[in-house]
Amino acid sequence: MKKLMVSMLCVVAWASFSSVQAEEKLKIGWVLAMANAPIVIAKEKGFFKDQGLEVDIIQFAEGPTVQQAMATGQVDMAYIGAPPIYHWYAQGLKSKILAKVNYGQAAVIVNKTSGINSVKDLKGKKIAGVKKGSGMDVLLRGFVLGEHAELKPDVDVSIISMPTGNMADSLEGKMVDAAFTWEPFTTQSLVRGNTKLILDTNKAIPNHLWYVVMALPQTLEKKRSAVVKALQAHKKAVEFLNSSPTAGNDIIIKTFSIEEITGADGKKVTPAQIVGMARERLGWAWNFTDSDKKFIQRMMNYSFNLGFLETQLKAEDLLDMSLLADMK
Repeated sequence: MKKLMVSMLCVVAWASFSSVQAEEKLKIGWVLAMANAPIVIAKEKGFFKDQGLEVDIIQFAEGPTVQQAMATGQVDMAYIGAPPIYHWYAQGLKSKILAKVNYGQAAVIVNKTSGINSVKDLKGKKIAGVKKGSGMDVLLRGFVLGEHAELKPDVDVSIISMPTGNMADSLEGKMVDAAFTWEPFTTQSLVRGNTKLILDTNKAIPNHLWYVVMALPQTLEKKRSAVVKALQAHKKAVEFLNSSPTAGNDIIIKTFSIEEITGADGKKVTPAQIVGMARERLGWAWNFTDSDKKFIQRMMNYSFNLGFLETQLKAEDLLDMSLLADMK
């Protein structure tokens, strides 16, 4: 009888434990970009699992497509650029930005034979960009063209929307004159030897924030504990990536299917060398600074001036740093 009671207690305890474990699950979306490597690192290195968290990570091509996944409950959290979040916020989806992911990543490249040497030379030209109103589009229109080059988007410059993976071929095939792209696509194109860099946004705006971790209101309400654990895993992944110039490169190479490239000079460039060069234009961080808040506000102002926002927003309305404070 005693053994039976012990067995029953074990069954009850296991059922209770399983119930708790079932609640500690998250579905996290992420935009396919090397700058979002921390989520892949956290998954592959077992950092989520170390926190007692079961995570499904779901890949998306660009920020706007994440909104559909959010609306249908496919994801609880996401690694995306800040602009989509404040656009959704203005539309009633009061999601919160919880942590930083990276800085830098974007660049303008042109064909070497184009005669284009600066972004000001893009007047009257065609530049490959992403979907209108997306985060990278706001950065392109608001900063690169509007502020930096003093050109009017769609007036002085034609912006051709296309998938990022198609930009290099379109540029090298001279279907467009320039491309506003990100890593590892920028480095892969430069290594092939037919293109050149005319603007690195991380040099133009040093260490500017780009991707962030965000979550839905219902996620923060119902799964706060799980979100805090996810942020702890995220922090550990960022610290791992920053531990050396080569940390995590093997995972990045595998995730992005980076292959050896033969340059125009006939020399072979290894996947590890490609990732190393790409890392020169971006970096990773998890905590926010005052300059990050100012940059988000700057992007909001661009969106408002471009007509993507009907009302002005304040960056602090979107930030929730309390979960970082909850981390042990």
